[in-house]
Parts: sequence; C-alpha cells; structure tokens
Amino acid sequence: MASLALTTAATTPTFPSLRSRTPFPKSLLLKPFPASQTRRNSLKSDALGFNKTLSPLISSPKLSNLTRDFTPSRRGLSVKATVASGGSAITPAKEPWQGAAMTPLIASIATGLILWFFPTPAGVTKNAWQLLSIFLATIVGIITQPLPLGAVALLGLGASVLTKTLTFAAAFSAFGDPIPWLIALAFFFARGFIKTGLGNRIAYQFVSLFGSSSLGLGYSLVFSEALLAPAIPSVSARAGGIFLPLVKSLCVACGSNVGDGTEGKLGSWLMLTCFQTSVVSSAMFLTAMAANPLSANLTLNTIKQTIGWTDWAKAAIVPGLVSLIVVPLLLYIIYPPEVKSSPDAPKLARERLEKMGPMSNNEIIMAGTLFLTVGLWIFGGVLSVDAVTAAILGLSVLLVTGVITWKECLAESVAWDTLTWFAALIAMAGYLNKYGLISWFSQTVVKVCLSFRLLVTYSCMLLISPLLKIIYF
Repeated sequence: MASLALTTAATTPTFPSLRSRTPFPKSLLLKPFPASQTRRNSLKSDALGFNKTLSPLISSPKLSNLTRDFTPSRRGLSVKATVASGGSAITPAKEPWQGAAMTPLIASIATGLILWFFPTPAGVTKNAWQLLSIFLATIVGIITQPLPLGAVALLGLGASVLTKTLTFAAAFSAFGDPIPWLIALAFFFARGFIKTGLGNRIAYQFVSLFGSSSLGLGYSLVFSEALLAPAIPSVSARAGGIFLPLVKSLCVACGSNVGDGTEGKLGSWLMLTCFQTSVVSSAMFLTAMAANPLSANLTLNTIKQTIGWTDWAKAAIVPGLVSLIVVPLLLYIIYPPEVKSSPDAPKLARERLEKMGPMSNNEIIMAGTLFLTVGLWIFGGVLSVDAVTAAILGLSVLLVTGVITWKECLAESVAWDTLTWFAALIAMAGYLNKYGLISWFSQTVVKVCLSFRLLVTYSCMLLISPLLKIIYF
C-alpha cells in the first residue's frame, strides 16, 4: 500500500488599506475578519473550496481510495490526504549532504589518533608529541580537503585547545602575525586588478608589442604574468582571472581550438609555457604565492633569520629571470608549435585595447597605488615602513577612492580562508619549535644521515677491497 500525505496551512494575510494608492488585484481584496466566528466560518468555506479543487484528483481511477481530512484550526487550515492503494508513494527530494567528505575526514582523524597513541620518543615532551599529531592531522586534512581549508585549520586549532595541548591565546596567537595579513591584503589588491581591467590592459599591451611570432607571444605572456606576480599572491587568481581567458582568445584568433585537432598549432605550447613559467614567477617574490610568507615565517621561528620582501626579491630575481628566458625557449625546441608566426595575436590585442579605450580613473589610481606599495616594499627598510604597513596604506587608498569597496573585500572569501589556515599553521609550527620538537627532529635527521653515510662508505669498502687485492696482488 502506498501512502501520500499532503499538509498545508492557510493563514490570514495582512492586506494593505483599501485607501492605499497602490493598485491591488480585485481577486485579493477581502474584508478583514471582525470576529473569531467569522474567521472560523471563512476557514470552513476555504475547506469546501479545497474539496472542489481536489475532487477531480479524487475521482481519478488510480486514486479511488483517497481519503480526505480538512480540519479548520485556530492557526490555519490543515489538509491531509492519504492514498490507500492504486498510487505510488511520493517522497520529497533528498537534500544533498552539505557537511564534510567522510573518507578524507576519517583519514585525517586516523592520522592524528595513530600518532597520538604512538609511544612518545625519548627527548620529546608529551605536549610536543600531541601537538605534532594534531598538526599532521591538519596537514592531511588540508591536502585531502574534507572541508574548506579554513574550516580544517579551525578544527585543528579547536582540537589543540580541547585537548589542553595549547591555550586559546596560544592557538590563536598567529592571527596577530603580520605574514597572514600581508597575504590577505595582497588578495584585495588582486581584486582591484581584475575589477579595473588593469591586468588585462598590461597583458594586451605586451602582446601587441611582442606577439607577432609564437615565441614572442609566449614571452609577452610570461613577462606580463611575472610583472603582476608581486601584487597578486595566487596563481589561481592570475591564471583564472586574467591569463586563461586571454590565452584562450589568442589561440582561437590564431586558429588553434580545443577538440578539433588544431591544438598543436599554438594552444598546446602556449598553455604549457604559461603553466611552467607561472611556477617560476610565483617563487620570485615574497607576495607572489601564499606559501612564500609561510616559508619566511618558519625560517624566522627556526633559525631566527628574518627574510623581508626585498631580501627575497634580491635572492630570487636572477635565477627567476634566467628561468623565464630559458624555459619558453626550451619548450619551443622540444615541444614546438606548428605555427611559428602569429600575426593575428597583435591584431586582436590592439582591437581589445581600442575597445577598452583610454585608461579609466580607477585604472590610473590602481597603477599609482601599485607603484606606491611596491616602492615601499622595496625601500621600506630605509623609511622604516614594513611590508604589511605598506599594504595597508595601499588598500586604504583603494578604499577611499572607491576603486574597491569594503563589501567586495568581505566577499573575497579566498583571502579570509587563506588568512585562517595560514594563521593556524603558523601558530602550531611556532609552538612545535617552542616545545623543542623542531630541534629534536633536525638532530635525529642529522644522526640518520651520518649513519646512512657510514653504512654506504662501509659497503663501498667491502665492494672495492676484492678489486684492490686483484690489482695489487
């Protein structure tokens, strides 16, 4: 037997005054109920109306055994119907699961529990070992992503506080660290680049000047991406927001489309070149990728060595530029495009620039703010202005001038998500170092390497000694 239950409630709506100037459908113009008895009578009348409405449905052969129950009540009208036979059960659509992905969540928790109950090695405190288990469980969760990264990091902090491994102040201490805020502020700059179209204008300008050949087109995209890298701290934001649509349109203009056998003309080489060189540009500047400030912070916590924006740039600029020059040329040799010239690319770029028109006020302000912020990042040491202060100053200019709004900053979920998981990892890594686990681990690795080295040396001596006997004797 199949059963069907339909329930609805009819309540008295509040209608505007009849003297209102706003037009109102005549069919909905009802007189207000002066008394409760009138209201009950009206509900009974509504029940009869439902009766007439459902009568064709009830007379259906498939629903011949339908029973009805119209019950007026103080709050409204309850209508129930049950199909005794002759019909199929109608169930509401099941809502999709909005929670965590269970398999990655179980893997993350299992990693932490296994390490938690593993015997604590000699030379390691219990707190340090427990924090290591929570830290590794958080890392596994960040890799497998049962939840968004920020949520996984927050669960890790919650576990450390719940188990008394860290105090609340210690667990959330890194939210006052400048490094996570520097990355979040750089994400807001990226929003300004994409919103104003300045990033697209820079890329089109490079293509219009150097994109007449396939190799020149590749170099124009590579160096324009590297130019934007200091202010856009996400490869996804640079590639997905600016360069992927640009590369796709350039490939189509040159007759290289996905799926029709013309990928080898230009598109495959161009995509591969941009993919390989984006890794290089991400490593050239401290603010070009979210992992770079984390490395700088771990260096400060471990060996007490500060790496500023200028220090990172000076160390990475030469190998970075060499790689940006060599990688496209090497790919051009080992994976050459079928089309060696691309006269349509500069033409398309000039058409897009003409369509964009002259630089808008917002683009000019965005460009000026970029030069101001990067200039303070470079010469901030002389002026006693740190990188985060320079970024706050630049963001303040963008907010005051309306280039970006605070509502847009709040909607930049990736920035806040990155701030959360960054601060969580920095806090846990910092206290792992304070608890002495990092020094213990480094000493253990040194001992293992020395033992391995002695083992290899001894094995080589055993292998060489018979040869020496043969040679000398």
